[in-house]
Amino acid sequence: MNIKGSGLKWLWLTLIMLVVDQVTKQLVVASMALYQSIEILPFFNFTYVHNTGAAFSFLADAGGWQRWFFSAIAIGVSSLLVFWMAKAKPEERLISISYALIISGALGNLIDRMAFGYVIDFLDFYVGNKHWPAFNIADSAIFVGAALMIFEAFTSDDDSDNKREKKNA
Repeated sequence: MNIKGSGLKWLWLTLIMLVVDQVTKQLVVASMALYQSIEILPFFNFTYVHNTGAAFSFLADAGGWQRWFFSAIAIGVSSLLVFWMAKAKPEERLISISYALIISGALGNLIDRMAFGYVIDFLDFYVGNKHWPAFNIADSAIFVGAALMIFEAFTSDDDSDNKREKKNA
């Protein structure tokens, strides 16, 4: 497998984001009590919570099976994205970066689920008394990776379309 000749050269980004995610979560656990909230800005707190569900606490009260379900999804998606990274050309940087970010987020939350049975969340944005569901660095990496993937899909030139146009000309 040729790492330099594929999108796998971006796996260093996965590792860095995974470390940042895990270190920030452990700093929160070490310095805050569960449900403690520290105001940082008038619209942002550090609030330490546990999330047994997925995004927006989806299936948080499902009885425990969701831990294994979301873990299987994280493993499956990460495996698929690594496979796609291996197939990506070196010049396909944006899509490889998006894959790397999504993998780091999926693995960061997978580590929490496997170790604790829940994901550690602490980033709490709000307006007035309306709070967005708390999230973490892993969730942010998944969001940014997905946004980059969508952006890339709308802005990239499709080689097959270019070849078809040249052939028909």
